[in-house]
Amino acid sequence: MEVEFTKMSGAGNDFVIIDNRLEVIQDKPAFARKICDRHWSIGADGVLLLESSDKAAYRMMYYNADGSYGGMCGNGGRCIAMFGCLKNIANSRHTFEALDHIYSASVDTEIVSLLMKNPLSLKLNQHIIIEKKHISYHAIDTAALHIIIDIKEFSKNINFDEFDVQKWGKKLRWQKKFAPAGTNVNFIKIIGENVVQVRTFERGVEDETLACGTGSIASAIIAYKKWKLNRPITVIPTSKIPLAVDFDEVGKEIQNVTLKGPATITFTGRLDV
Repeated sequence: MEVEFTKMSGAGNDFVIIDNRLEVIQDKPAFARKICDRHWSIGADGVLLLESSDKAAYRMMYYNADGSYGGMCGNGGRCIAMFGCLKNIANSRHTFEALDHIYSASVDTEIVSLLMKNPLSLKLNQHIIIEKKHISYHAIDTAALHIIIDIKEFSKNINFDEFDVQKWGKKLRWQKKFAPAGTNVNFIKIIGENVVQVRTFERGVEDETLACGTGSIASAIIAYKKWKLNRPITVIPTSKIPLAVDFDEVGKEIQNVTLKGPATITFTGRLDV
């Protein structure tokens, strides 16, 4: 059987998207592993399956490149919202279901704004020892667990673009204190009153990605809480395509988090499944 697919990019974070309301794709982990292979197939950071929902316009099922269920993905959510509009499955303002939560999307040409889930478990000034280095990190759950590390923890004079994200991200991702699922790892550099650079090692992809939506949100919130950046915060990921993160602070809680940025189609095609 043949099925149409759409390849999309959310600030460099790339996905294969398929309308799966007829449940053509059944073994989803195996499908994701095969399709995301950049040498033998389409290649992507993950697969987004648009499925039927009785709570919203549709349900998003997100699988990482290694086949693991990713739950929610900020850039993936923006991409599937654009896809839903282009396929006349949803209006420019709509809601969709992902990981037992309802998300609100607003689509305007190539820019998508997503109202995200309120973050949980914010922890500042945590410590870990890696290769005899005493590293200070900050943790937050933005629909996925993330830790945030100021690049200065490794060296005050380090070149941010040349930093070995693969090496240190992998070491931190598998630390026992983050077991059993592990964590995403974000290395950041403050470059302005409301601008932060971010490089993210994503679990499930097991590599640095060009952008990470939930990682961008995590980094922005930590930058606001720890280093007092002004809102809204511009996040510059590895792709250099800016994402805008805004939120409210109500008492001690962070609420009404939005992630805004481009979601573009790179190509379309058909797969024999």
